[in-house]
Amino acid sequence: MRRLGGLVLILVLLAAALAAWSYAGRGPSSKPVDVVLPKGGGVRRIAGALKDAGVIRSQTAFLVAARLTGAAGRLKAGEYEFAAGASTASVLSDIAAGRFVRHVVVVPEGWTSAMAADAVRAAALLNGDVETPPEGALLPDGYQYQRGEDRGAVLARMMKARDDLVAQLWAARSPDLPLKTPQEAVTLASIVEKETGVPAERPRIAAVFENRLRAGMKLESDPTVIYGVSKGRALGRGLTRSELETPTPYNTYAIVGLPPTPIANPGRAALRAVLDPPKSDELYFVANGTGGHVFASTYAEHQANVAKWRAIEKARAGK
Repeated sequence: MRRLGGLVLILVLLAAALAAWSYAGRGPSSKPVDVVLPKGGGVRRIAGALKDAGVIRSQTAFLVAARLTGAAGRLKAGEYEFAAGASTASVLSDIAAGRFVRHVVVVPEGWTSAMAADAVRAAALLNGDVETPPEGALLPDGYQYQRGEDRGAVLARMMKARDDLVAQLWAARSPDLPLKTPQEAVTLASIVEKETGVPAERPRIAAVFENRLRAGMKLESDPTVIYGVSKGRALGRGLTRSELETPTPYNTYAIVGLPPTPIANPGRAALRAVLDPPKSDELYFVANGTGGHVFASTYAEHQANVAKWRAIEKARAGK
């Protein structure tokens, strides 16, 4: 009897050691494995999917571990990537914590809503179709999504991010801005966004446009004219004189004040620049030949700066 009892104890200890090794030891996969765990599958179906994918050695060991640790009721469906040799313990922890594979769709600053919607439609791992949101309704950024998520949900996150930021910035805005509504701020920020590729210039350009609005001057912004011609798509050429002279709701050489809608989706910096601009008496700016702009407070100064820019253009054309 003593021998039999000793043998049983040894077998129990071996089983416990094997279970511990199966739980904490290296898994069978020799390379990272991507697995999609379906919704509503339950712990058994999850264990089967993991075994079929070569992530775990034993379904039984996984089921026992899930129940003993209390993780069985917390396992989350989704797409996971498990490292080579991931242990059952780490696999179980990742699924219980919902450490999904996150894919990203990027909307750069200054993209139109149509361009952003096209990027979401082009994300092959998303489902469903979407309509193009209103211009300026999205906040440019990188947005994570899961495989199989609805495209509309991704666009909704972009719109909520913009709404939240605009509400925050509008509440803390500088006094005496020539802007009546948050939407006017977004419209002006979209123009500032398209006017310069130099981030440090955004506040100064915002101040110029707001000074012009206060003075009742036309904004005279080329990007607004381009939007009226192509809805913000790159022309691949300069504006023609006839385009600059043709009245449209977006031609700020022809209208006084802001165009009827934003012309793009402005980023955080452009929105902040418009709602908290520096104090300035500048009313003009023109390209300086190095990617930025030179600013002026008087028309005479501006004309001198324009002459310098024309000379640079002429010299470049002669090369």
